[in-house]
Amino acid sequence: MKITIIHGQNHKGCSYHVSRSLVEKLTTDDNISEFFLPKDMPEFCIGCYTCLIKGKEYCPHYKYMKPITESILKSDLLIFTTPVYCLRTTGAMKALLDHYFTWFVVHRPKEEMYFKKAVIISSGAGSGMRQAAKDIKDSLFYWGISDIRIYKLRSLAMSWSDVNNERREKIENDMIKLAKKIKNNYGKERVSLRCKVVFYLMRMAQKKDRGSGTKDNQYWLEKGWLDDKRPWKK
Repeated sequence: MKITIIHGQNHKGCSYHVSRSLVEKLTTDDNISEFFLPKDMPEFCIGCYTCLIKGKEYCPHYKYMKPITESILKSDLLIFTTPVYCLRTTGAMKALLDHYFTWFVVHRPKEEMYFKKAVIISSGAGSGMRQAAKDIKDSLFYWGISDIRIYKLRSLAMSWSDVNNERREKIENDMIKLAKKIKNNYGKERVSLRCKVVFYLMRMAQKKDRGSGTKDNQYWLEKGWLDDKRPWKK
């Protein structure tokens, strides 16, 4: 199982340690790619639409995005970690996800996404974990990922070293259970009805736009999705 972990922070806090506990139960280190934000992607999307008009490789931040994109596409499982910043995900994580808006089903979704699993680990000393995870989940869903699991950790601590032993033991047990579920469902990817409905709604819009010559419409035509092909069918 190939895994990409994207951390919404540079420091190795609670969400980092939870993610490492999980991946240790799933695969070996040589099958794991790990990125830290904003170190590995320090730029904000500037809304220039170059990726939409000309292509992703023309993004002014392509040199940062390329290794992350390649890792995401070749991975079976994507793990996103985020501490809670003002009741939401980190600005660095949001900045990364903004760069992938062309992957939304309304534009140029990737077939690979329909076969992937994702885990979102959101940690906070008090509250806001649900909202922070939702910020990430919304993007992943519109990428086409159906199997998205969320683990919310209320650490009651400012750092991992301050998390008490009882809470650490619970986290370890939770990761054992989560790893087992992921392993049991490995290779049994199913596209949810909701994902399919969103795809067909966007397909209707693209069919109306057929022959317009836009990059999005050309993409859908080339994929054969306006005819009989579907991204979740190999």
